[in-house]
Amino acid sequence: MSDIIKLVIDGKEIEAKQGQTILAAAVDNGIFIPTLCAFEGITPKASCRICTVKVNGRPMTACSTPAENGMEIENDTAEINDIRKAIIEALFVEGNHFCPSCEKSGNCDLQALGYRYQMLVPRFPYSFPKRPIDAKNDKLILDTNRCILCLRCVRGLKDENGKSLFALRKRGIHAEVVIDHEVAANISDELAQKAMDICPVGVILRKEVGFNQPIGTRKYDKVSIGVGNDNKFNQGGNK
Repeated sequence: MSDIIKLVIDGKEIEAKQGQTILAAAVDNGIFIPTLCAFEGITPKASCRICTVKVNGRPMTACSTPAENGMEIENDTAEINDIRKAIIEALFVEGNHFCPSCEKSGNCDLQALGYRYQMLVPRFPYSFPKRPIDAKNDKLILDTNRCILCLRCVRGLKDENGKSLFALRKRGIHAEVVIDHEVAANISDELAQKAMDICPVGVILRKEVGFNQPIGTRKYDKVSIGVGNDNKFNQGGNK
């Protein structure tokens, strides 16, 4: 039995491998589906919902839904794009995002998606939460004002002993990402850089290397998100 299946995305028939998610199948076929919480090599969490598509008329998350033979998928439609725009607006207003002063400006997936979906004035009121900045670690700063709770750092960063560098504390609207200072006390420069790169926004920053890439030469300064060779799982950082 062949492990190749066929499905349709926005009227285009594509082939996928049995067991792939809709997102992975789309990536392999050059079709852009936005992601924030999904990251290559990490088990999908489907927490940000930005990859929402319609499968046979029902909303589903592309990063966690297995592709099946005969699926009819709506991805690039006015309805779906407005859902994505609303999610982006909600993420901006529930945090404190001031892009001009952020080291990740031009390398930020959230900012790039804001431009892609033409976010101007959010439809939701700003909450202006009071969030801490943790600079206790020798190599990293954690600015939770920009956190979108994608949990890529929690799920994808471990030390050489398999212990997580970051954790989620509290629940609901009080949930926040924190750094385990004991585990992160002696991290390498390479792991510190990986921590910064895995974050899709500007929460995790390396100390003493800020603004080392000029504005105008950064990832999304050169090519907009979802255009050309950027059609892949988001890799963050200065890729």
